[in-house]
Amino acid sequence: MSLEEELKQLSDIVFLPQHDLTSFTTFRLFSRGDLIEIKSVSALQKILPLLKKYQKPYLVVGWGANQILPAECKQIILHLSLPFDGSLLNEKQEEYTLPASLGLNHLTAHAVKFALKGWEVFTGIPASLGGAIYMNAGTNLGEIGNLIKKVTLVTPEGNIREEVIRSGSFSYRHNHFVKAGEVIVGATMIHHGVDESIPQRIREYLEYRKRSQPLATKNCGCVFKNPLKELPAGRLIDSLGLKGLRSGNLRISEKHANFIENTGEANWDQFSALISTIKHQMDHFYGIEFELEVKIPYH
Repeated sequence: MSLEEELKQLSDIVFLPQHDLTSFTTFRLFSRGDLIEIKSVSALQKILPLLKKYQKPYLVVGWGANQILPAECKQIILHLSLPFDGSLLNEKQEEYTLPASLGLNHLTAHAVKFALKGWEVFTGIPASLGGAIYMNAGTNLGEIGNLIKKVTLVTPEGNIREEVIRSGSFSYRHNHFVKAGEVIVGATMIHHGVDESIPQRIREYLEYRKRSQPLATKNCGCVFKNPLKELPAGRLIDSLGLKGLRSGNLRISEKHANFIENTGEANWDQFSALISTIKHQMDHFYGIEFELEVKIPYH
């Protein structure tokens, strides 16, 4: 029996071979590959051992806001669409147990409604909760890792594992607990009480992001990590006069130099060429080796 035949016997999944994956990232670079839509944790617990059995590499893609997929994706793409009872957000809780596929936009709306202190840190980040936890997403206001109490994962063997978050569990744009092949399926979040200024802070920060970042264009968010907190990557790229630089249908944003915009039907080669130019210039003029913030699978 083949992997495809075994997948067809499972419930709560949809297997789409050689599917157009272009819309699965906010950057919209053309990509094609095998896709599995997963609608329950129990289904994921059955899928991962199958993929291990057939030695098939896989990659989890949520909102795809900080990911780039190559034109021909070698990994099987897993996309979680886990059930969620929205009534949980009707009232303020002391802590929240949430599915990884829940969008941060829902949590921001909840924070505005109940003035939850701490939840302003992920304002405007276009991501699922699982993706945000994986890369410890954050803004100038802070990082999401400080709000996570416990993370639930599925191992490649199909077992449930719970990780209690400690002081060393996260660092800048990185987690230190997700092991190879594990998939985040949920988390328990806390807040730091109520602060009536939070709704206004969130609204103001959303306005700031609209003014300072190209939110209306096709992009992958910040491309490079800041070398230092006080040394933003965008400011360094701007200082080299690279705003507006093009590679085919891609260009460095005029609004924020750490964003690359897809102005048409851009491809992987154009992205690779633009990244190489930026890294070369940065090394040549400043002696700084830029590290990518955007996640890129092998291709």
